[in-house]
Amino acid sequence: MDQPHRLGENGRPSDETTTNLNETRTSEQKEGETITPPPKQGGKAQKEVFEWVKALAIAALLVIVIRYFLFAPFIVDGPSMEPNFYTGERLIVNKIIYDIRQPKHGEVVVFHVPEENRDFIKRVIGVPGDKVKYDGDNLYINGEKVEEPYLKESIEAAKAKGEIFNSQGSESNFPNGNFQTDIVPDDTILAFGDNRRNSRDSRMIGYVSDKQIIGRADVIFWPMSKITFVKHG
Repeated sequence: MDQPHRLGENGRPSDETTTNLNETRTSEQKEGETITPPPKQGGKAQKEVFEWVKALAIAALLVIVIRYFLFAPFIVDGPSMEPNFYTGERLIVNKIIYDIRQPKHGEVVVFHVPEENRDFIKRVIGVPGDKVKYDGDNLYINGEKVEEPYLKESIEAAKAKGEIFNSQGSESNFPNGNFQTDIVPDDTILAFGDNRRNSRDSRMIGYVSDKQIIGRADVIFWPMSKITFVKHG
């Protein structure tokens, strides 16, 4: 480590110190050789601090970009998506996928309902141009029967009791298990909860505008025992 310079009056090196140092350099320097002074330790420390500050700033910027533009965490609140999602589960929502393409049948989406000032999590049943019909527990889109594997166990359990899963419930709008829509308008989706007997969804609030959609639920990350990718369709 460099020894500190001895300071004279007014904070300047004394003439004696300067002379001695110059003499030492002259005696040690060989012909044609240059001597590079050692780097200042203070400058190195400042550079390290600057690099740390820069790294932290970049990390903070990445967090902001990811949080507000790419992905966001959400908490499930309510029974409307049981048995596939339960209250308290935490999800990672992909916020950019629908900037790239339109929602697809069976995808689990999160959207905002301004009239109620809250976010809903539901499943896409109909997309623009679809005519959706339920006949009991059978879903028909544009006249063709469509399977709903995410409801298979629930439908089988209801059948074992002699019941129709898509039947009247506390929040339901399936009189006698039947439901039919007009053609789903452009720039909207028809979205239902998986728990058809206890879900407030498009049957009550109408079609969901593309502008209301926040993103697609992609990962359950809490509780840790349930960490998994969300199954769509």
